Amino acid sequence: MDLRKLKTLIDLVSDSNVSELEITEAEGTVRIVKAQPQPIIQYAQMPAQFASQAPMQYAAPQAMPAHAQVSAAEAAPAPEAQGHVLKSPMVGTFYRSSSPGAAPFVDVGDTVKVGQTLCIIEAMKILNEIECDKDGVIKAVLGENGQAVEFGQPLFVIE
Repeated sequence: MDLRKLKTLIDLVSDSNVSELEITEAEGTVRIVKAQPQPIIQYAQMPAQFASQAPMQYAAPQAMPAHAQVSAAEAAPAPEAQGHVLKSPMVGTFYRSSSPGAAPFVDVGDTVKVGQTLCIIEAMKILNEIECDKDGVIKAVLGENGQAVEFGQPLFVIE
């Protein structure tokens, strides 16, 4: 198999949801397997006043019982937003602009009108423009560009 064709296949697998691809031709068989992403582990720094009191012991993390697990949204309630909150009408990926290099549709402080596009939510490879449902001024952008959003998740605060 020629190197250009192999490179094209590797690019196709890396850009798609396919995790494994095997092709057999007269010259032989090629199998491409996409590596699983490594989980991101974040550590919080302990305030200095408590660091001196903390014992220097390390233990393996233990699984929490299912009834004790709490999602991040439930654990830390968001501060109450003042004004009208525009919520996501669907599950998908939130984008602030029409393309990666373009300016965002709106920024904090921008005046908006009903029907004006505020963002795009991509769901099942379809780009859905989310329009403003109230005239006002953008006070906060709550969604992060390129991040997944859930149905009913607050995206913008409009006053």
